[in-house]
Parts: sequence; structure tokens; C-alpha cells
Amino acid sequence: MGMPLRRFQVVTLTDAAAERVRDIVARSEKPVIGVRVGVRNGGCAGMAYTVDVAEAARPGEDVVEDKGATVLVDPKAVLFLLGTRMDYRTDKFASQFVFENPNQTSACGCGESVSIEPAKPEALTA
Repeated sequence: MGMPLRRFQVVTLTDAAAERVRDIVARSEKPVIGVRVGVRNGGCAGMAYTVDVAEAARPGEDVVEDKGATVLVDPKAVLFLLGTRMDYRTDKFASQFVFENPNQTSACGCGESVSIEPAKPEALTA
């Protein structure tokens, strides 16, 4: 009999990110359960993170519950986001979600796009 499969939490949230997700849900004019994160092709570095409100989970999505907040991860983005810490930061010019991603290899100067490699298979067994 083999070892049971471990289920990894794809992303974790800082207190600030969880608070912002909870605030988005509370202030939404329509019923939402959390935010959906993913990646898309585009930008000068090749990819960009996406964050949208989520009304319901879609088939195949990872549902992450962390600190009272719900984050749904697009199934096409799981290997790119595995091990990512999601933060929310406010400075003089902007307020935004920030992704501290161990799979990110570079970012462009504008801060809007990144280069991300899929997680290595050994990361899935750690």
C-alpha cells in the first residue's frame, strides 16, 4: 500500500491579503465567495497575474481557505502559482495584490508582467 497523496495549498495569504479579500466580498454589490487568481499571457516579460471576483467555484479550481478568506485558483495556473504567497500592499501611488512567487524568474520594469516557470515535480513531493 502506497503513501497517501498529500494535498498542497497552492497559495497562502498574508493577513493584509486576507483582510482585503474579505473586504471585497463584504462590499460587493452581488453575491461573491472570494477572488479568483490566475495568470495570462501578455506583457513585456511574458505573463501577468490576474485577480477577479468569484461568484462560485468552477470545475477543476483549487479552493483555498486561508485566514477567513477564499481564493480560487484557475486550474491552468496551479503549477505557475504553487508556493506563492499573496500579499496586499498600499503605498503612496497604488494599492494592489502582490505575489511573492518562488516560480517567478524575472519581472519587467513596469511591474505589470513577469516571467514564471512551472513548479518542478520535486516541489510536489516536499
